[in-house]
Amino acid sequence: MAGFPGMSAISLSDLFGPVWQPETVVAVAQVALLALALFAGLKICAYIIGRLVEKRFSRQSMMITRKVVTYAGSAAIVLIVLAQLGISLTGLLGAFGIAGVAIGFASQTSISNVISGLFLISEKSFELGDLIRVGDNTGVVLSIDLLSIKIRTLDNQFIRIPNETLIKSEVTTITRFPIRRMNFEFTVSYKTDLPALKQSLLEVVREIPQCLDEPEPLYVIKQFGLRGVDILLGVWFAREDFVVVKNTVHEKLLERFERDRVEVPVITVAPLL
Repeated sequence: MAGFPGMSAISLSDLFGPVWQPETVVAVAQVALLALALFAGLKICAYIIGRLVEKRFSRQSMMITRKVVTYAGSAAIVLIVLAQLGISLTGLLGAFGIAGVAIGFASQTSISNVISGLFLISEKSFELGDLIRVGDNTGVVLSIDLLSIKIRTLDNQFIRIPNETLIKSEVTTITRFPIRRMNFEFTVSYKTDLPALKQSLLEVVREIPQCLDEPEPLYVIKQFGLRGVDILLGVWFAREDFVVVKNTVHEKLLERFERDRVEVPVITVAPLL
């Protein structure tokens, strides 16, 4: 091969020595194929174990089990590959130990999140698919991991919440139980016939198919306010009928107030969730 004056041609074997020997290339290829086969087998095992867990436990347990199997199996495969390549594990383990101490000091927050995640998993305060509220954020739980949970808000935004934040905050699981109660609060004038009003309100609730008869609707005279009598009407419903019940009850109440000529100076709209 032509080169600069005074310099002899240099081959790949001169640059890399025994690395490019046929025996070395074959050995590396064999180890690579072994690693691919082990990772493929690990993926299949994680899937099978996850399905077995899913039959007896929740989707949350299935997800955590798959991740534990995947992480532990991946670590074992890396050690096997290094041993096949003839790399001494003693020095690596020593280096990993020193690095682990340094990383431990630098990742105290991550460790706290992992510990908090274990508490969340054991408590089972919520599961995948539940609608939860954390502070000002409300959304559906997409995943529960060791470091954080991911939720999709009602307006289709993605939010990651660290587990440590969840442990320290008040978490409301909105869809924990199959039925819920929605409160409608309003004020009527002091001239209103309260017994007749109660009867009229209960008739409105009974006319709506999505409103449950058991538990019974709640009618409470809360207090005598500055503008009139404060009334609370509580309606029970199946959680999946939330939007229908909210809209229909408001519509029917307005129609009934107009029909019976009930003076309502103040209406408090029930919260969104």
